[in-house]
Amino acid sequence: MPHAIRILCCALALLLTQWAGPVRAANDDPIVLVHGFLGFGPDRFTRSGFLYWGGKGNIAEHLRRHKGPRTVFTAVVGAIGSNRARAAELYAQLKGGCVDDGARHAAADRSPKAVKCWAADPRDNPEGYPPALYPAWDAAHPLHMIGHSQGGTTIRALVELLEHGDAQAGDGELYRGGKLGWIRSVTTISTPHDGTTLRDAVLDILPALNAPLRDWLLADLANWELAPDGARHFNAWARTSPRVYYFSVGTQATEAGAACCNDTDRRIAPFQDRSYHYPREDMFSYYKTYAGEWIVPSLFQRGMGGYTQEAPGRVRIDSRWFANDGVVNTVSMRAPAGHPVRDFDGVAVRGSWNFLGTYRRYDHFDILNWPNQGPSANRIYERVSDILFGL
Repeated sequence: MPHAIRILCCALALLLTQWAGPVRAANDDPIVLVHGFLGFGPDRFTRSGFLYWGGKGNIAEHLRRHKGPRTVFTAVVGAIGSNRARAAELYAQLKGGCVDDGARHAAADRSPKAVKCWAADPRDNPEGYPPALYPAWDAAHPLHMIGHSQGGTTIRALVELLEHGDAQAGDGELYRGGKLGWIRSVTTISTPHDGTTLRDAVLDILPALNAPLRDWLLADLANWELAPDGARHFNAWARTSPRVYYFSVGTQATEAGAACCNDTDRRIAPFQDRSYHYPREDMFSYYKTYAGEWIVPSLFQRGMGGYTQEAPGRVRIDSRWFANDGVVNTVSMRAPAGHPVRDFDGVAVRGSWNFLGTYRRYDHFDILNWPNQGPSANRIYERVSDILFGL
């Protein structure tokens, strides 16, 4: 008789498993990917097929298929602009309508420019605008948002405007506030929450830099949120919402100096001081010229791995800032200074930054799977996806 009971129990368990079907995620909210400074959309390099999110691969598609299917949108905002301007464009692109830069911005910038619009209802679109990515977006249909580099601070600006608005900036829908619960989670990857010393470290040699880096720095002279001093002001405005799950990922592609055998590029830095940081051999070559102790070939201007400053009234830059990924200081990626932060222990906490750790050997674009010597970042995105859909 006991043997028969065991057989019956096994049969019932099998039936229950079949009825239950596959284990479902705790939520199925869409993901939105937001690119960083000088970023571009999937239609930018149509001949080569090169993508911001994935290089020769496709991170968005990988996320759609990982334990999916999932809904993943790739947003395209201004390549150069403030966090607030990019947030306004992101809002219109997702929800539908025309970009509202706010009265304050319009008054400060009188130059003519094309207004970008998206159609919330493709059946009512006489102007032929591109369709909005997610017109249903509201508190009942929230989003997960993942930003790389300045994409992370752009998302933070959007959260601030959605929840608190800005009546002084304008009376448009974005600036009215009160949109609570529209964003379920924010994940930032290699984001300069406290700014990057890149601009300050190389500003003095701008005439010698005829490259995208020079364009970035020149643009940032008007938009200083990416520098430590400007980031401090931005962090005082863009609050960490108690209603949102926040996650952050750090990257590092430098090593502390050593006499030998620390996997750094000895052609760039043959003689090293253990007090400073130097670029790894597998860092993207262009970054190596300024990521270490000195700007190469200069020995008179400190690079990101050795730059400090203690001027009164400015953000103090010390040795904690030396480690970097070639573009952003690793210490700046953890969380905005003065905001609540904790190391992720498997349990996500709302209203606090849940730090997922620093991934070494990833430079600023290795984390996007751009072609380089670094390892694939797919496993990192899989980890983030598992966390987000388990909330």
